[in-house]
Formats: sequence, structure tokens, C-alpha cells
Amino acid sequence: MIIIMNSDATGEQIETVVAKIRSFGLDANVSRGTERTVIGAIGDERKLDPEMFDSLSGVEYSMHIVKQYKIVSRESHKEDSVIDVGGIPVGGKQVQIIGGPCSVETQDQMDLAAQHVAEAGCRLMRGGAFKPRTSPYTFQGKGEEGLKLFRNAADKHGLRIVTELMDARMLDTFLRYDVDVIQIGTRSMQNFELLKEVGRINKPVILKRGMSATVSEWLMAAEYIAAGGNHNIIFCERGIRTFETAYRNVMDVTCIPVLKRETHLPVIVDPSHAGGKTWMVPALARAAIAAGADGLLVEMHPNPCEAWCDADQALNPEEFHALMGSLRGIANVIGRSL
Repeated sequence: MIIIMNSDATGEQIETVVAKIRSFGLDANVSRGTERTVIGAIGDERKLDPEMFDSLSGVEYSMHIVKQYKIVSRESHKEDSVIDVGGIPVGGKQVQIIGGPCSVETQDQMDLAAQHVAEAGCRLMRGGAFKPRTSPYTFQGKGEEGLKLFRNAADKHGLRIVTELMDARMLDTFLRYDVDVIQIGTRSMQNFELLKEVGRINKPVILKRGMSATVSEWLMAAEYIAAGGNHNIIFCERGIRTFETAYRNVMDVTCIPVLKRETHLPVIVDPSHAGGKTWMVPALARAAIAAGADGLLVEMHPNPCEAWCDADQALNPEEFHALMGSLRGIANVIGRSL
């Protein structure tokens, strides 16, 4: 961290800043220029925050000069990480498509969904047993019963399951049903206590981007998980909120190469929540893979017209099969397999 002093800062004000830095066990380097004095903190600057110094007399501003996210950064791990999901790699040369319905509804629905997901060539399946909804009066998911239905359906086809955890108190239940990948949804991206809890287990975690979160905030949320000891993290872009109203969210394709530069961890995309309409999903999915995404979360329902949740954005089985075919072609062109 560096602290830039005002041009008229006194020696006493400079010494106050130096003393504050040293009180945290760091050393300080004072560089006096013709216009400004710059004080550099030497040591583990994670202990420091700009807000500690910006209010001090004589300080113009302060800032970190190295990234606060250490474990998830590309600097700490030069090679791409591949996350092992029960023998299935996420990252590397393979692109994984995670298909399935928005919510777990009935055993018949999940059995059919699992059949179609497997027939399309997928090895991971999505489905929500607990649903965060904007309205308290809409379907909230089937809870633990939903986990049981999901597990039964997926096991018949050897599929790994991906489902959202909303409450840290349900973590032991998720582990009891051996959920293969725990999803942290967009509304929970900065639920730091929840992030700490999934950080203490050794399960892959999909961390969805908050709808108004910057890339830096997203990376810092992942650092919470990694700091707890769980480095099995997969980033998921699901669209961000902007001024545009023509579609549900803006799928930030730009974040894919940015994350690939900043972190060694895999990056996947949820085109279903980004577009919010079935007809948008194939184009967004193809764009994501072409931009370098390591996988997709795609909503597919055996009969979208009867879906209890997000019916407008779910593909039917035929549309899902067709999409998989086009994605294989794109993956092959960029030297990857699906």
C-alpha cells in the first residue's frame, strides 16, 4: 500500500502515518519528492485498508499496489487449475455443460430431465432444491425433499449434481446427500459467513457473480472461500444489472478473458439467467464458449410450459440437444472438446 501526502503535509503528519503503519507490524518507506511525499507500507499489507489512512490529516489518498486476493490470483498459481468433480474435470481442455431444470419439482420431472441431460452428453446436472425468489409468495423450492428427488434421478444416469446453498445451517444436509458441487447464488455472493462455511469443506463451489458486483469484488468473495482452505472454486458469470431493459441481464462476455488473466480458476457462464428468454440462450451460450468459458449452466426442462420456475428461459430437450451439437463445433475450432 502507498499513502500519498498533501503537498503541504507537515513532518508531524508524516510521522503519524508512519507510526500507524508500524503499529500493524509493517515497516514504512518515506519518499520525499519535490511536490509530494509518498509513504510505502512494507510487509503483509492485507492488514491495512485505505480507510485507515484517508481520514488522517495531511493524507491526500491511499491505495493498494498489489492485489488483495492472493490465493485465487494468477500470480500465486501460474497454470490453469482444473477442478475435479467426482472424476469429471472442470477447466483445462474440456468444456463441461451443466444442464437441468431451474427447480426440482417432482420425481418424474427430475427423472426425465436426468435422462435428457445424459443423452445429450452431459455429465453434470443442475437443479434447485432451495430457491431464492424475489417475491415471498412464489415457489421457494422443495427443500430437503428436493435434494432426495435430485439425488435419485441423477444417480440413475451417473450424473454429478449442482445445487444452490442459501443457508449455512443446511450445509450438513447438503453433505449428507453428497451434493457434488455447491452453488453460491448471485444474491449470496457477499454473504461472507456463508462463504466462510463452504471454505471449511472440501467440495467444489460454483460462485455466481452478484448482479451489481465488480470483478474485483467477485474475486475477493472467492478469496473468502479459498482463505478457509477450500480452493475448489469455479466462477460463474450470470449477467449483471445495467440500465438496459430489453433483456433480463447483460451477459458480461468481457469478464471471461479478464478473469482468465486475473485468476487460475475455471470460469463458466449461465446464459439462461443472463438472457431470460429461451430464444436468446443458444446465441449467448455460443458466445461464451467462443470467448473461452470452461463451461455453461443451461436450464433445460422436459416440458418448459409446465415449469414451476423461470419457464421463459428453459430449453426443451430438442433445443438442448441441438445446442450441444453447435457447441461441440465451436469447442473443436478453439482446440477444446465438449
